[in-house]
Amino acid sequence: MTSFNPADKGRHKKLILIWSITFLVLFPLLITLGLLMRMNQGEMIQLDHDTFYALMTLHGLGMAGVLFSMAWAALFYLLGTRYIKLNTGVGYAVYALVVAGAIGLAIATLVGKFAAGWYMLYPLPFKNPSWPGWTTGLSIVSLILMGVAWLVGCLHVVHNLSKEYGGLANLLGWQYLGKEKPAKDIPPIALITTVSLVPGILSFLIGAALLIMYLLQLLEPSLSYNVLIQKNMMFFFGHTLVNITMYCGVAWMYTLLPEFTGREWKLNKLTVYAWNATFLFIVFAYFHHLYMDFVQPAPLQFAGQVASFLSAIPATAVTLFGLIAQLYRSNVKWGVVPMAFLLGGAGWAVGGCAAVVDSTIAINKVLHNTLWVPAHFHTYMLMGVVLFILAFLFYMGSKEKGEPLSPRTSFGFWLFVAGAYGFLLMFYLGGLNSIPRRMSEYASSGIDHVHGTGASLAYAAALCVFLVLAGLLMMYASLFGGLLKKEAAR
Repeated sequence: MTSFNPADKGRHKKLILIWSITFLVLFPLLITLGLLMRMNQGEMIQLDHDTFYALMTLHGLGMAGVLFSMAWAALFYLLGTRYIKLNTGVGYAVYALVVAGAIGLAIATLVGKFAAGWYMLYPLPFKNPSWPGWTTGLSIVSLILMGVAWLVGCLHVVHNLSKEYGGLANLLGWQYLGKEKPAKDIPPIALITTVSLVPGILSFLIGAALLIMYLLQLLEPSLSYNVLIQKNMMFFFGHTLVNITMYCGVAWMYTLLPEFTGREWKLNKLTVYAWNATFLFIVFAYFHHLYMDFVQPAPLQFAGQVASFLSAIPATAVTLFGLIAQLYRSNVKWGVVPMAFLLGGAGWAVGGCAAVVDSTIAINKVLHNTLWVPAHFHTYMLMGVVLFILAFLFYMGSKEKGEPLSPRTSFGFWLFVAGAYGFLLMFYLGGLNSIPRRMSEYASSGIDHVHGTGASLAYAAALCVFLVLAGLLMMYASLFGGLLKKEAAR
């Protein structure tokens, strides 16, 4: 069994503190960008179109990048202090490259008004843009830096897991499927990390190839590419990134929640089958993003619907059943950590169900270009991933398991949850009322229903975001205080 000396753990604690503080600073700033967008749609303020879409680009790219980076960093810490030897130098290199990429994106969008959206679909960044050419180049290079960082970080983790547990087949738990008892137990976090990061590695390679093609296009404008292939590449990268971010958070839950319930959460055949199925389906589920592309081969469209349905069931069902089994009559002390894990699992389920609805071809024809789409992915990111991150951060900052929170922190947590669900509800109501997404304002639609309903829902959503920010800031005293005190006491 791998042993960990205090010096190793100390290096990992210092690294995760840097990641955590960075997340806590950037997250409310990125929320504020979304708030400004909804305030503009709700006619509370007035932004010009160029500014709105630049904010939308940074908000989307920034949130996806920050959440995945924090998810990877927490995995790196938990694995590196409990199960395998990991080089903190790699962790610092990943951090430096991600920060460099984030600064580049901020300059390109906030200063240069780069506004191609997170998806940057070809040939949008190159066809009569309203932003200067240098911003396109800076955005591409920035994303390449972040992609290289994530690729290196994921390869390092998977390589060391493979060395410790005897290869990919063992990491996927296949030894549990035979009649013999496994010679060495695999912790659930190792299986889920493999299921998450191996498809992630593939997606980063494809994303890097796409961005290099973009860079070549920028340097040689006469080049041209197959637009449909590039769209497939972009959505495979983006869809996979978002999904594996959630799975990273689920891996922490398998690891940390048993410390509060006093019950083991071990692998068994059913869990292995469920996560291996997810490992397969996650690669093909992204096809549901391309239903509107009539030139996409029909078999891929049907494959997208089947994979989307099947990918949503095994791991989610097994994990949520395990979550309930962990908590039921466990005499758990209901601090913020187990509560955040429970509500995060609920957010994963709610957002996943809404995603399955949208991934149905017949329904997607109606909902695809409406606010239903940001409704579902904001649900499992804000009420899934973010709650898992908060659970991890409160765990890191607590003196002991079940430590009671101050009334202000508890109130802030519930204010955050209430504000977030109010914000999400406005998105869902917008989707059901056919309010289009990606519009900077609704007055120009020329449709009274879209203008009136869209602006009213955006106004209400903005008020809910104020509650989210207020709740978050009320929790910050405990979060910062706990993290910094533990570091000072080390």
